[in-house]
Amino acid sequence: MTWGALGTLILLNVVGSLSPGPDTFFMLRLATRSRAHALAGMAGIITGLAVWVSLTVVGAAALLSSYPSILGLIQVVGGSYLCSMGVRMGTSAWAELTRARAFGFGEGARPVPDAHGSLGTLRQVYRQGVATNLSNPKVVMYFAAILAPLMPAHPRPLLAIGLTLLILVQTAAVFGTLCLVVSTERVRKAVLRAGPVFDLIAGVVFTGVGATLLVEGAEYLLRLW
Repeated sequence: MTWGALGTLILLNVVGSLSPGPDTFFMLRLATRSRAHALAGMAGIITGLAVWVSLTVVGAAALLSSYPSILGLIQVVGGSYLCSMGVRMGTSAWAELTRARAFGFGEGARPVPDAHGSLGTLRQVYRQGVATNLSNPKVVMYFAAILAPLMPAHPRPLLAIGLTLLILVQTAAVFGTLCLVVSTERVRKAVLRAGPVFDLIAGVVFTGVGATLLVEGAEYLLRLW
């Protein structure tokens, strides 16, 4: 692989990391409340990503294309999880908006939700990050699309491992920087009032993406029935 191809891969992955989606909304939602929870969620996302990138390198994209029933089944399960998570986020955000309305939306008047009480333990958040990332099998297709034109047909093990680590480290750097910036006191204070609204938007995004995966997966399975 040439240095130019490597640079192109990094650039494409940076853009992909910053594009709006369940992973990004999940992490930003955590960062507006607790830096520790945001970093735990990011670790979960990177763990899930490690699975998808490793599978992509060993040819899982070709397997999913050859056996669409597997892709359909994963989409149904993943879509159901994202939908349920989106509904929980939306319900929680609506309850918080109701409480905020009772306090006249005053930042100093209404209580700030406790991070452990509203987000759960760090271990729970880590597991949610893993599940959020693994719920979308199209990540394999995405990485196959950006890796296939740049990698040799049969990469050496050292190259495959190196590319996997590079993608994971680069994604962790982008997400980690985002977490640290958003979780600073100044930014958290700025978004405190908009927190429930952000949660509501995140809930809509999760539910929308989940519903899309659910419908696509069901269509795959019905066509094969």
